[in-house]
Amino acid sequence: MEQNRRIILLVIGDTIAAILAILVAIPIQFRKVPTLEDIVVLGTSRILAFVVIVVFLSFLAEIYKNHHELVAKDIAVKIGASLGVSCFVFSFLTYSNEHKTYGSDFLVATIIVFGIFQFVCHATYRLYVKFKGFARRVVILGVGTTAGNMGALIPESDENYLLSGYVRCSDELSVVPSDWILKNSGGIYETVKREKADKIVVSLSERRGVFPLGDVMACKLDGVEVVDAPSFYEHVTGKLFLEGINPSWIIFSNGFNVSRVRKVLKRGMDLLCAAVGIILTIPFLPFIALAIRLDSPGPVFYRQERVGEREKTFYLYKFRTMRTDAESETGAVWAQKNDARVTRLGAFLRKSRIDELPQFFNILRGEMSMVGPRPERPEFVSKLKENIHYYSERHFVKPGVTGWAQVRYQYGASEEDSMEKLRFDLYYIKNLSLTFDFMIILETIQVVLFRRGAR
Repeated sequence: MEQNRRIILLVIGDTIAAILAILVAIPIQFRKVPTLEDIVVLGTSRILAFVVIVVFLSFLAEIYKNHHELVAKDIAVKIGASLGVSCFVFSFLTYSNEHKTYGSDFLVATIIVFGIFQFVCHATYRLYVKFKGFARRVVILGVGTTAGNMGALIPESDENYLLSGYVRCSDELSVVPSDWILKNSGGIYETVKREKADKIVVSLSERRGVFPLGDVMACKLDGVEVVDAPSFYEHVTGKLFLEGINPSWIIFSNGFNVSRVRKVLKRGMDLLCAAVGIILTIPFLPFIALAIRLDSPGPVFYRQERVGEREKTFYLYKFRTMRTDAESETGAVWAQKNDARVTRLGAFLRKSRIDELPQFFNILRGEMSMVGPRPERPEFVSKLKENIHYYSERHFVKPGVTGWAQVRYQYGASEEDSMEKLRFDLYYIKNLSLTFDFMIILETIQVVLFRRGAR
């Protein structure tokens, strides 16, 4: 996915900027060229800590998001906010006595220099995204609904794509603007070369008997990238184009391969996160329990049957946020915005995600993972399986406390929402990795801090 690649590229750029800021701040502050001795005195651990903290705070300030929508002023404001918090954090960190030569003045100089370098790095990337001279030109084969959907993605992409136009290959009903349909008198190969296209997106409603195999192969051999519509959709959006895939696409595509080694490593990370989470939660447990009891009558904890891996049911644990008689008359229903069943304290617990903390015990018991598709109730699953194709496939991995759909989409409260979240869930399963899990956990911290999505 392009967004993941963009984030990695910008993080690498910021890491280099942070290291360079330290090297530049030494001559600015002490009027001397930095030597190896200066680096040793400063300490590798301190340099690493500085890099990790400024990059992490940049992530929380959402500096790595949506560069095609940001202007230079937005980038500067986000960087300024991140550096302000950095100064506050570093004010609590002091060097040992023998290294106090590098004190607060040096730290402030380093942060300022880093801010300048970071702004230049991100502003340069934004110019690259916006500058059409560097754009990769895309030709879409097809003029039907699928082709129209692919063309609509290009302006929304956080990548430097430019739509050259559409090529009609059959008598399919056209839904794209006629002035965007390219003249194809000399054949597709000549059309693609004339448009200087870098990528072809095959978006035909029906390929049998109409797919221009020879011309597309010639383009491929001449260095033009050829992808199908589902792959392009996945690359641009970070979710799957369920309408355009079939079982063979899933079988032969790269991904959907959760190896035994990956499962072991993922389980190890789950146990570590659960152990740390429980240790941090235990000191606050008596206060949370007392607040729940004082707010409304009923138990502190609430358990609810959910569908887990391989569609085996288990009981998910939460701090209680609703009245005890919340579903006595209605049965199982989706949670709604400003749900009347939620208690006063429960609204806060849900927004802050504190109600999810008991699920660390579900992780220890092996019923859940830290990251994965959110588990649904059996009453909903049986209905969603009937109405949404591929819904069962989300149960081939353990459900998660958080997930790709949770950080990318609003709270699901309908079948339409479930369909959209399934696109993200299947993308996650297809691209499952520890790096992806770590990125989702970081984005979850953002969601919790800005209190987005919960009901």
